Amino acid sequence: MSGERFISRKLRFRGGITVASVAVSFLVMILAVCISAGFRSSIRSGVRSITGDVRIIPQAYNFSGEAEPISLPLPSGKDILAIPGVAGMEPVVERAGIVRNGDIIHGVMVKGCSQAPDSSLCVSIPKRLSAITGLGVGDDMPTYFVGEKVKVRKFHITEVHTDIMEMDNNLLVYAPLADMQRLQGWNEGQASAIDITISPAITSDAAMGEIAGHIGSIIMGSPYEEEEDLVAFSSARKYAQVFDWLRLLDFNVVVILILMTVVAGFNMLSGVLIHLLRNIPVIGTLKTMGMADRSIVRVFLRVSSRAVLLGMAIGNALALLFCAIQGSTHLIKLDPANYFVSFVPVHVNLPLIIGADIIAYLAMMAMLMLSVRFISRVDPALTVKAD
Repeated sequence: MSGERFISRKLRFRGGITVASVAVSFLVMILAVCISAGFRSSIRSGVRSITGDVRIIPQAYNFSGEAEPISLPLPSGKDILAIPGVAGMEPVVERAGIVRNGDIIHGVMVKGCSQAPDSSLCVSIPKRLSAITGLGVGDDMPTYFVGEKVKVRKFHITEVHTDIMEMDNNLLVYAPLADMQRLQGWNEGQASAIDITISPAITSDAAMGEIAGHIGSIIMGSPYEEEEDLVAFSSARKYAQVFDWLRLLDFNVVVILILMTVVAGFNMLSGVLIHLLRNIPVIGTLKTMGMADRSIVRVFLRVSSRAVLLGMAIGNALALLFCAIQGSTHLIKLDPANYFVSFVPVHVNLPLIIGADIIAYLAMMAMLMLSVRFISRVDPALTVKAD
């Protein structure tokens, strides 16, 4: 064992308040990272349930069912799936409808997709629609589809799902794809749109836009006649205001990380200065014994590093405990009109947490280098006499 390590283990950092302030700073930082990641994950999941990450539609697309369907399988489907980051493709059929329960009438968007119940004419409705109409699991839901002719379907509700994007005016009802194809008079090889899922590892809306552009280029350059009038767009473009809000949230998180690192660093800086002042005789003794200033600096940096790591561990543990409780209970609620979701979402992204910890730790240790420079000014003759 080196002399520096041995001496540093004998010196205890007596700064409980300083360690507590570091722990609080790391608690705030990790919560900011997890909540930001939670908002991005939840909102993207909600948007994906509506339009996918990227959607392919006919140029004359509308929700009344009058547009021509897309023929399946898409001739360029293999080329699209080969794009890095594309995780899957799913045909969907959408149609605007009207739900009626007694005197209550409300518009809905019925989406035929794989998220729907397996049984024919069985649907999953959002909680908001259930609250508005009073319909729930086990009830029948007559739904009217207006076009050249009014069509009626008597759906049976088997599920009530949580609609994450509660700011969306079109309440989304999930129905079996085959039922919606029959409603449109189409066969199983026809759909109104194709939803494309992008890998969760791709979080940037700019990257999603690039993939959408790549898909659009493939379709535009396709020699197949059935793809001539198709276009592709990313959900980040359709819900631009939501993704702009997420970018603002990410910027706020960066500001919080910087502020908390600076606050923790200055608190630690003052704590280390007090620790050095208390150990001036020790510094003088070590210098008298021939230990170089650099070695003494490393001794006190080791002591300070242990205090920072202790505060970091406590802050991380408390933050992860909060995330576990909030993630399972949704204890803290939000107004979806302002935040798009009804509760504070959390997502434990370990790479982001570890990255924030490392950057904050290195920044704080760099700040502590300023305080330990005080060691070079200690005169061993004066400290030994004073002692």
